[in-house]
Amino acid sequence: MPSSYSICLCRREERPTPPNPDRTEAGEDKKERKPTTMFSGIVEEMATLTGIEHEKENIHFTFRCSFADALKIDQSIAHNGVCLTVVRIKDGSYTVTAMKETLERSNLGLLKVGDRVNIERSMLMNGRLDGHIVQGHVDRTARCVHVEDADGSTYFTFEYPYSREMAQRGYFTVDKGSVTVNGVSLTVCEPTDNRFKVAIIPYTRAHTNFADITVGTVVNLEFDILGKYIARLNSLSK
Repeated sequence: MPSSYSICLCRREERPTPPNPDRTEAGEDKKERKPTTMFSGIVEEMATLTGIEHEKENIHFTFRCSFADALKIDQSIAHNGVCLTVVRIKDGSYTVTAMKETLERSNLGLLKVGDRVNIERSMLMNGRLDGHIVQGHVDRTARCVHVEDADGSTYFTFEYPYSREMAQRGYFTVDKGSVTVNGVSLTVCEPTDNRFKVAIIPYTRAHTNFADITVGTVVNLEFDILGKYIARLNSLSK
């Protein structure tokens, strides 16, 4: 089963000042609002976490990747499906800040130094938009409950707590529909109220952190935005 890809529409947030920033863009207008950012969902590479710094309820994460020195301050990058903003760049590494709500909804707060995350820089609007629309705002986490190799692919089953309230928000999957897992847009199979299965081809497993997922691993989920809007419209019509 082929994997599909994601698009991410990032929401800008008020961010705390990064600790001792090493580089900023000259002449940057701090009052200028950046346009909405989008991603294609094709993971560029995995970044390695090299530093964690707590600041009140926020966490500054420092990652090392091959293109860190080409980044710019205030640039958006998807990390395991979470859109975060670059606040510092130095010596082949960059730093992003995750706020309390982001940490509560995602698996970022579980990261340890040495862990790998899926990353992707925002795309240019003259590129192709493969896959389904993804906002980069993680809805909740899920836990891997089964891994099986079959037919040349690896099948992962994920489970999350079910409630009627969550379903009414559009937090559900449908057969052959789309779901985003750790920033990778995938096709759903065998869904139930609180679990679903996805198939990963060998290339995707080797080039994303699906290679690190085992039974018990916590992953980020973002459900299809179209399903959320339909669920919302349905609730308003009652």
